[in-house]
Formats: sequence, C-alpha cells, structure tokens
Amino acid sequence: MGLDLHKLGHLIAVAEEGSLTRAAARLHLSQQALSTSIRVLEREVGVELLDRGGGGVSLLPAGRAMVEDARVLRGVARAALRRARRVGRGEAETLRVGHTPSVTGEETAALLARVVEAHPDVATEVHQRYPDELTAALLGGELDAGLCRGMRPAPGLVRTTLDQQRLHIAVAAGHPLAGRERLSLPDLADQHFMVWGPPGRSGYTDLLVEHCRAAGFEPRVERTPRQGTPPVTAVIGTDRLAFVTTPPGPAAGGRVRVLPLHPPLHAPLHALHLPHTTSPARDTLLAGTVAGGAAREDFPDRTGPVTPRSSA
Repeated sequence: MGLDLHKLGHLIAVAEEGSLTRAAARLHLSQQALSTSIRVLEREVGVELLDRGGGGVSLLPAGRAMVEDARVLRGVARAALRRARRVGRGEAETLRVGHTPSVTGEETAALLARVVEAHPDVATEVHQRYPDELTAALLGGELDAGLCRGMRPAPGLVRTTLDQQRLHIAVAAGHPLAGRERLSLPDLADQHFMVWGPPGRSGYTDLLVEHCRAAGFEPRVERTPRQGTPPVTAVIGTDRLAFVTTPPGPAAGGRVRVLPLHPPLHAPLHALHLPHTTSPARDTLLAGTVAGGAAREDFPDRTGPVTPRSSA
C-alpha cells in the first residue's frame, strides 16, 4: 500500500492548526474537500486518526503516530526531489547547516572548513535557529544538518556527537572575578548564571545545572534576554556569569573576560540530521570531530524513520 504525500500533508496541517477550518484556509481548500481527504486517508490506514467530537478536532493516538512519521516522509521526499533536480541540472551540492545560539559561528566555521577542504565545489549556507525551529527545518528537508548541544532528537532524526568541548566562564570586564587567572566551579556557588533555555526544557541548560550539582551546589540561573546573540555577550553590563566555549582571554571587544575552569569541564557538540537522505558533504561533516577524532552516533536510527522522543 502506498501513502499519498498530499493527504499526509493535509493531516499535518490539521494537526498544526487544530482546526479543519483553519487548515483548509491554509491549504487553499474547501473544508469539505479537506474533510473528505482525511476520511480517505483513514480508510487507507484502516483506523481513525482524528477525534471530531467536542466541537473541534484533535489527534487520536494513531493520528499522532501518523503525523510524526508523515513529517519525516515529507522531509525525505523533499530532499530526494531537490537532489534529483540538482544532479539532473549538473549543479554543485549546497550544504545547508543550522545551529542553535549555543553553538558559535566560529565553531560552525571550523566544522565547515573540513567540508570545503574535502569538497571544494560544495557551497555552504549557515542559518541560526532556535531549537524548535531547527527541528522543524530538519524534518522539513530545509536543512541538511543542525548543530546543537544537549537537544534530544525528535522522532525521525538522528543525533551524532561530533566533539566534547572545553567549558569556560565568561564575566563582564568589570566583574570582581575578571582579574582571576582561573576559577573552580565550587567557588561560584553564590553566583548567578545566565542560561539560554529554562531548566527542564533545555538539554544544554540541564547539562550545565548537572555540572553545578556535581560540584556540590544548586545553581541560581536566569534566562538571558539576549537570545540569538553569541553566548559570550550574555554577561555584558551584568554581574552574572555564563558558561561558554569561547577560549580564555578578552572577548566581545574587551567587554568580557573568559576564564578557564579547573578541573576542566566539557560540553558536547551535537549534529542532528535525517538519516534516510543522501549528502556526501554532510557525511564529511559527521565523519569526525574538529580535532579529527571519530564521531559517535548516540541516538542512532534503529527502527526506521522513528527514533526517541525529543526534548529541547
């Protein structure tokens, strides 16, 4: 049995809009035509996908499962179409990479330098995305790889650990700690830390919190209002601290001082991607760390298009 990608797209729209009326308007269809399409899909699948009671529509468990896999199928189909057109037209490959704000432009550039060296004809595009946006772009086939820290892969995506990077502490240049040669994490128990996502909702924040707990204290954290800017800038004009991967020394035009931690702590650099797509340049990106070591696929795709649940 084959599945119609158009009908799957209709189901995805209903799931995202939570309403047949809004989904129909988004798809430029009549509500009757959309409802008929979903009914035909349910007959093809053999089970109901939508709960139409209570004056609205919502996904039944089978519908949620179908939507998760449908997003993956749609992304793989788009990637296949794009690749076939590129090969047929004799065009060079373009590697489209996204990264969350916790991954710096310098780190992204270092990874892409390896790709360009191995594939000199490949063009690269870099896009900064927040975690939810990164996931949606990867599932939609709009990006070939997404660089992040601590994000669990959404269903259909695979996560590979590219590197373990040294963590340092950033403080404003006028902070009392700015003159120190190095810091010990237990000595920072009375400080406030800037983070980029709320604890419990950000894998990277949870990792940083666990580092502090292992050092014997519960950290006081607050979400930086400078979302989307380089992590090292979060402390400018504040008395807060921030974990960064920026090398020790002056940063942000001298407005920030980055201090090493002893003993050293590390944070992973991850790459997310759709496993059932073809990209030689992306394979080079995933093949090893910046330092040339072996990458590790820590959330492999073992059962087809669906992998563990996501959490940003």
